[in-house]
Amino acid sequence: MALHCAAFSFNSVSLSPQASGPSLRFLSPSSFLWKKSVKASVFSSLSPARFRLQGKALESGNGPLKSDESPLVVCFGEMLIDFVPTTSGLSLAEAPAFKKAPGGAPANVAVGIARLGGSSAFIGKVGEDEFGYMLADILRENNVNNKGMRFDPGARTALAFVTLRKDGEREFMFYRNPSADMLLQESELDLDLIKKAKIFHYGSISLITEPCKSAHIAAAKAAKDAGVILSYDPNLRLPLWPSAESAREGILSIWDTADIIKISEEEICFLTQGEDPYDDNVVRKLYHQNLKLLLVTEGPDGCRYYTKEFSGRVKGLKVEPVDTTGAGDAFVAGILSQLASDTSLLQDEGRLRDALRFANACGALTVTERGAIPALPTRETVHSALLKSVA
Repeated sequence: MALHCAAFSFNSVSLSPQASGPSLRFLSPSSFLWKKSVKASVFSSLSPARFRLQGKALESGNGPLKSDESPLVVCFGEMLIDFVPTTSGLSLAEAPAFKKAPGGAPANVAVGIARLGGSSAFIGKVGEDEFGYMLADILRENNVNNKGMRFDPGARTALAFVTLRKDGEREFMFYRNPSADMLLQESELDLDLIKKAKIFHYGSISLITEPCKSAHIAAAKAAKDAGVILSYDPNLRLPLWPSAESAREGILSIWDTADIIKISEEEICFLTQGEDPYDDNVVRKLYHQNLKLLLVTEGPDGCRYYTKEFSGRVKGLKVEPVDTTGAGDAFVAGILSQLASDTSLLQDEGRLRDALRFANACGALTVTERGAIPALPTRETVHSALLKSVA
């Protein structure tokens, strides 16, 4: 289904934490308010003590759990609102308007898998506010099970303002001090949902602060103990970490537990402290003994793959980039949607290459539109693009 994303300028919306009304009021006729049967909390100033309150679970409308149709991929971590400039090549201060779009890497992957016809669920925390309920709606309407979502009454849903360079590459400014996603507690985890998964996917942002760090570690352990495949995309966002060293240490602290890891060239440079990301010997340093698949994304050039038995490169699909936000997440959704249905791909290089060609196309198509979730492709769109590329 189509997602409703509105473009607006700052003089037509209030984002003030002290707004006194029960919801954000968009003054432009083209904007929207999500209608929920559960009333959002009043936006008012909150004392620090309220951040210790546990969030509420969704009471109904959790979205379908299609475990009887296809293997489940559970995605854990952050979900937020991306504000993307309507004009590329300008600074945040110069941008005349922003397009509001749902985002957050693990949530992007969950929606991406569902768009491709797979079965997915999301576990994470948002604010008990209009943005939080909007995000829950978006997951449900995109056929993502949101039973594991929690709502925090004392913290807001995270926001990220994204600057787009003329080449479509982006930089981020985050508003999360703290945001609700950082406050998920171990006691709030839906362990039954995690144990039903075929694949449990996560990033590193949820490792930055407590209590979410402990919740992340507990969730991954529960998945591992249940025989679930662990998928890890570090998704480095240095401005969110206290320091570069803490980021490197945090990302690597859970490295050896993952079965599948996806990293970018930039992340290889960062983790190896400046070594050549194109040198296979450097990449192999990051391959631990229990790893089943290491993937290195190379933007428009495609990806590299490494297993114990074989390695290689798969070319990307050439497109005109508009916004690269979510491209890596679309790639992850593309490969996980296939591995969830058939893990034997990991032992068959030819079929793995076909799966990665599909994943590359998922990432490429996502950069042709602004915003992450709104741009995620369907399986039909991907197949059509692949057919055109060989015609």
